[in-house]
Amino acid sequence: MASYKKPCIQCGAFVDGNVEYCPGCGTSTPFSYHCPYCKRQVTEFENVCATCGKPLRVNCPSCGKPTFTGRTTCQSCGGSLMVTCPNSRCGKDQFYALTKCSECGKKLHK
Repeated sequence: MASYKKPCIQCGAFVDGNVEYCPGCGTSTPFSYHCPYCKRQVTEFENVCATCGKPLRVNCPSCGKPTFTGRTTCQSCGGSLMVTCPNSRCGKDQFYALTKCSECGKKLHK
């Protein structure tokens, strides 16, 4: 059965509409943005997550300019907003402002 390709909102690569990960950039959210704290689906036009109340605009750790938290890179400089979980069994990319990995619970920062 043929499936229509849709652009990944993170990198723009055209991917099958039924995938869970983008083969271009590896994001687990290729067709919608999610709050990095509670995983609720959000839009770029929201300033605060309606579920957890966390801000959806933060200052980029690279350039310091405000950027949307639903993306994996800064809208201004293109710097990464992600850190890799230090747990060798996990290794999942996590939003830089999280204190614990949302997958395994390991502390992300010392």
